[in-house]
Amino acid sequence: MPIRKINIDESFALSTNTLLIDVRSPSEYSHAHIPGAYNLPLLSDEERKIVGTLYKQQSRELAIKKGLDFFGVKMRKMVEEIETLIKDKHDSNLNTLVIHCWRGGMRSATVAWLFDLYGFKVYTIDGGYKKYRHWVIERFNQNYPIEIIGGYTGSAKTEIIQSLKLVGEQTIDLEGLANHKGSAFGAIGMPVQPSQEMFENLLATELSKCKEINTTIWVEDESQRIGLVNIPQPLWNQLRTKQVYFFNIPFEERLNYLVLNYGVLPKDKLNAAILRIQKRLGGLETKNSIQFLENDEIHNCFNILLKYYDKLYIKGLQNRPQSNLKEITILASNCISKINAEKLLQIKAN
Repeated sequence: MPIRKINIDESFALSTNTLLIDVRSPSEYSHAHIPGAYNLPLLSDEERKIVGTLYKQQSRELAIKKGLDFFGVKMRKMVEEIETLIKDKHDSNLNTLVIHCWRGGMRSATVAWLFDLYGFKVYTIDGGYKKYRHWVIERFNQNYPIEIIGGYTGSAKTEIIQSLKLVGEQTIDLEGLANHKGSAFGAIGMPVQPSQEMFENLLATELSKCKEINTTIWVEDESQRIGLVNIPQPLWNQLRTKQVYFFNIPFEERLNYLVLNYGVLPKDKLNAAILRIQKRLGGLETKNSIQFLENDEIHNCFNILLKYYDKLYIKGLQNRPQSNLKEITILASNCISKINAEKLLQIKAN
C-alpha cells in the first residue's frame, strides 16, 4: 500500500493498531506535541540547526545531502526502536504508523519512506504539527454545553469533578491538565507544568472527546490563569457565560479539609507560597501565618490564608456580568463528600 497523506481527523480515526510518530527534534517535541505521539527524531537539535543553516545560507540540495549523512547511520536503529516499542506494547496487530513533522515535509516523508520500505502500513499527516495546531485553535472557538462547579477554596471541587466522571458524566479536569491546583500553593507536590502550547493541546484533546454535543460538560470554576498557563481566551470568554453551581460549604469544614490535604506539605514550600502573596495578604497577616506555620499551628495558619482566598473568590463572583450572577445556584451542604456530586445531578435534573 503506497504512503498516503491524511488530515488530522483521519489520523485520530486510525487510533486502533496505530502508532503516532513525531519525527521532529527532541526540543520541538519537549516543548509541545500531539498527546500520545512517540518521539522518533530524524535529526537531533544540533543536527537540525546545522541542516537549517545550510538550507538558509547555501542551498536546499546541500542541506538535504547533509541531512542524509545524519539519517543514513540511524535507519536501522530507528526501525529497531519502533519494533521494540511495539513488542513492549504486546500488540502483534500493531502494524500501522502515522508519521508527522512540523509542516508535513521532508522529515516525515523521509522516515515514512524508510518504514514503508520495511513493510509497515504508513500514513503521513498533511500539513504536519502546524496543521494540528490549527485544529487545536478551532476547538476553542466552538460552543460547548459546559456547566461550572463553583465554591470557595477548600470545597473539594476537583473531587466532585472526579465523582461525576465515575458515574459517566462528561468532565474536564482543568487543574489536572495544568498540573496545578490553583492558588499560590497549587504547584506544591505536583509535576512540572506543561508549556502553554502543550496545555492547549491537552485541553483541545479533552474537548474533542466530548462527542455528545448536547450533554453537559462539567468543569471547575477557575481563574483564567492556572499557575503558569492560561485558559485560551475564546474558551475563557465562553466560560464566563455559563451556569455556575455554587457549593456553599461552611468555613470550618473547608478549613479542616485544607489542613488535612495541605498541612502535610513541606514547610519550606508552604512558607515560600505565603511569601509570594505577601503584598496582597498584608504584612501583619503574612508575619502571623508564617509564625503559626513555624510553630506547627497549621490550623491557625490556614485560617488566615483561607479568609484571604475567600475574599478573592467573592471579588471574582462580583466581577461576573450581573446576568450571569443571577444564574448562580447556591447549594447548601453540611459535608464535603462524593454525595455532593449526586446532589448536583439531582438538582440539575429538576
